[in-house]
Amino acid sequence: MKAFRRVFKYVWPQWPRVIVVLISAMVVASMLSLSFMTVIPLLKVMMGEEGLHGWVDRKISAHRYGVTFRVPDKIAHYLEVTDVKRGSVAEKAGLGKHHRIIGISDGSNDFLVKDDGDKVPSTKLLEVLAAAPGKNAVTVQIVPVSNEDGADTELTLSPEPKPFYVNRLQRLMSLLPREQTGKNKRRAIIFIIVAMAVVTVIRCSAKFFQEYTAQKVVQTGVNHLREDAFGHAMDLPIGFFANERPSDTVSRIVRDTTVVGRAIRTMLGKALREPLNALFLVAGAMWLNWQLALIFLCGAPFVLWLVVVFGKKMKRATKKSLMAASQMLGKLQETMAALKVVKVYNRHEYERENFKRINSRLLRQLLKISKVDAATMPTMEVFGMIAGSAALIVGAHWVTRGQMDGSEFLGLLILLGAAADSVRKTSDIWNRVQEANAASERVFSVIDTPVEFEVPGAVELPPLKNRVEFRDVVFTYPGSSSPVLKGINLTVSAGHNVAIVGPNGSGKTTLANLMPRFYDPDSGQVLIDGKDIRDATLRSLRSQMGMVTQDVVTFNDTIAANIAYGKPGATRQEIIAAAKRSFAHEFISPLPDGYDSEIGEQGAGLSGGQLQRIIIARAILNDPAILIFDEAMSQVDADSEAKIHKAIEEIMQDRTSFIIAHRFSTVITADVIVVMDDGQIIAQGQHEELIRTCPLYQSLYETQLVKA
Repeated sequence: MKAFRRVFKYVWPQWPRVIVVLISAMVVASMLSLSFMTVIPLLKVMMGEEGLHGWVDRKISAHRYGVTFRVPDKIAHYLEVTDVKRGSVAEKAGLGKHHRIIGISDGSNDFLVKDDGDKVPSTKLLEVLAAAPGKNAVTVQIVPVSNEDGADTELTLSPEPKPFYVNRLQRLMSLLPREQTGKNKRRAIIFIIVAMAVVTVIRCSAKFFQEYTAQKVVQTGVNHLREDAFGHAMDLPIGFFANERPSDTVSRIVRDTTVVGRAIRTMLGKALREPLNALFLVAGAMWLNWQLALIFLCGAPFVLWLVVVFGKKMKRATKKSLMAASQMLGKLQETMAALKVVKVYNRHEYERENFKRINSRLLRQLLKISKVDAATMPTMEVFGMIAGSAALIVGAHWVTRGQMDGSEFLGLLILLGAAADSVRKTSDIWNRVQEANAASERVFSVIDTPVEFEVPGAVELPPLKNRVEFRDVVFTYPGSSSPVLKGINLTVSAGHNVAIVGPNGSGKTTLANLMPRFYDPDSGQVLIDGKDIRDATLRSLRSQMGMVTQDVVTFNDTIAANIAYGKPGATRQEIIAAAKRSFAHEFISPLPDGYDSEIGEQGAGLSGGQLQRIIIARAILNDPAILIFDEAMSQVDADSEAKIHKAIEEIMQDRTSFIIAHRFSTVITADVIVVMDDGQIIAQGQHEELIRTCPLYQSLYETQLVKA
């Protein structure tokens, strides 16, 4: 759970909204419990047991004196005690189950028994007992249950002070007449239904605020999590993406954060609301009869055990499913990008089988998740049913013995049933949390990956003035056993252009990638004006460099935005000037939207040569001190090669340039030509010298350079 807990640092800053969610959930839960409890007075009135006033008075008396009275089947003139709470006021006074109360004095009047011997109805006795002031003792006349006409006894009760809600409740009840007439019953029923409607409106309004505010918290938090993950990914070393598939990182930032967001939404929604609902409903049930409520709660430990077991299974299956989904995304991106190759080589079936295998792997994991989801709720319902049945059997026994009212027992069943339903709805919460925990581990594994190294107190690197130097450089790619560069020593004077040639795999591109610190050497140094570039800030180092590679990289944006990518504040005039120097203006200006034309994904709509000229215009506009051309004209057609070569020669004036190329026209005009083989520099000089003294250069010239 450690990974999922970290997600909440994106939630805590929104604590005012979280408080609103919490308060709203408590209002929803309390109103839900209250709405179910209104069923009891409704039944009391409709079934004509004792009326709404009698029921309220009986509950108040039970709270203040700790005594429970039986509801008589017909009009009675006594209160029969069915239960006395241990340690209560009634027990201390000597009142017991075998007693009937036939008279009451609240200390301010005589006993409610008339001189002529007429008896007082039980409802009147209850009224006086409930309304007695807390400061006065109450005297009751009692007789044994077995002999109502026998000798009576007087007991003195010292009632508990009235709870804060009693006076309000009694004032509310005063709006309804006590007489049990048909008209009064209808008024009471309407009163209860209106109260239920008010409670429902309050509950639904609170639920709206909870749901909407929780959504705001979730969406805001997940957005910040995605931004952090993406921003961190931008600062990761290039070597990270050599070992990890970029599509897997994309899947973590997009899909896995969605899973995390779904779990947070559950935590602030159902996971908060339903347990509170169950808590308030059980509290209401315990208020009615705590013994039956405890019997029902005996199933809770088994439910918790099930939640933990299913949660572990869910986490394992989710982690595997996310990995399979990531592989699917990678395969889709790869195949769609290479669709022309797939078609021309008739590899449809091969790619179908590959996708089918990955899709089947994902299906297996999703089915495991579905199995856990499907098993959780029915299993919990079984345990709930067992606990509910036990409470039902005991309660039915008490009702038949007159120890509990039928309407209260029915209300208790409704409350416990609703509580069980709320618990049932929470059955998948832990599964969602475990899903999110697996997803969080994958997201935070990206965020926790060390970013590009920058020494503490790194200095700003001044613009290049004198030289670039490679001193005893050795480099091995991560995961490789043999070095790609082996003791490279090379000095390039500022303002000179250097062509680097050699067979494939000789280390040309690797050497160029060390200058902007895409990688750091295993040993040795790369120095600019005598300063080790590892001691400089990455921003000051890379701001001096421009790079045009054989892999054309454009963004799904306008042509103008792509050219100005390295100089966001560039004016339209500067963009057009750079495009003219790269001979891109000649195909941009005839376009319907000109420089505002959109370049589609992967440069759709433009040829490879046109895209390459846009990239060269980007480098020209950036005006860097050091230019790196890595097969920059590999996708330029022969017609425009001479123009671009002329433009490159122009922008290389008084600028340090590194050119990796096979093209004869680009290489022979360089100030220095460096010949590499097997990670080492075997020769360097000018074209005329190397063509005479270096057999490898001669071979390259005859095979690659001239033919290219």
